[in-house]
Amino acid sequence: MQTLHSWDLSPKEARILQQSLADRVKLQPLPGSFTALGAADIAYVSATNQLVAAILVFKWPDLSLIETSHVVAPITFPYVPGLLSFREIPPLLAAFGKLRRPPEVLLCDGQGIAHPRRFGLASHLGLCLDIPTIGCAKKLLCGKHDDMELHRGSSRPLHLGDETVGWVFCSRDGVKPIYISPGHLSDLESSKKLVQLCLSRFRIPEPQRQAHNLVTQLRRALADSIAED
Repeated sequence: MQTLHSWDLSPKEARILQQSLADRVKLQPLPGSFTALGAADIAYVSATNQLVAAILVFKWPDLSLIETSHVVAPITFPYVPGLLSFREIPPLLAAFGKLRRPPEVLLCDGQGIAHPRRFGLASHLGLCLDIPTIGCAKKLLCGKHDDMELHRGSSRPLHLGDETVGWVFCSRDGVKPIYISPGHLSDLESSKKLVQLCLSRFRIPEPQRQAHNLVTQLRRALADSIAED
């Protein structure tokens, strides 16, 4: 885990920093052999103005759950599209630091290089942790792609200017696509392949789905406890 910068920044300072750090992102194939895959997710607790951050670790490639870690933390950065990493990474780093078996590759609910400054949450978190990361988002942040039929396994390159920054990928017949992009120490082809290997019968990869379910349960429990007080 690396200390890249201070987190006490204004949105303007954060954008400038993104442009600088984007040059440090390395795109290369994911490791051919590893044993632990992680999935990270965040939930917002509106009742307390806090974030719940969780990281789940799975044995690779059978995806049996090894360990979970979570933290509840105050929000220290405003909600600004394109700058979510500055809001969400500090609690994710805290959750990562609690793991006994850290993952070797991390799947993130967010963008990698499919970002206006080529530095989404997955890229930022990958640099901080110095491990391979993949962004798998449920919504398009930027870029264009050709029309596609919603058949499981179909995909289209996602373009930003003259650069291919990710994939629009259909994980279930007739369901909205997901958006896959390399974060750090990963590339286009290996990122898509890993996500495909993690799919079950749901729209999002199974590790990511379990991470989302956990933070949703924790958020509801916190909200319920506040309501009872």
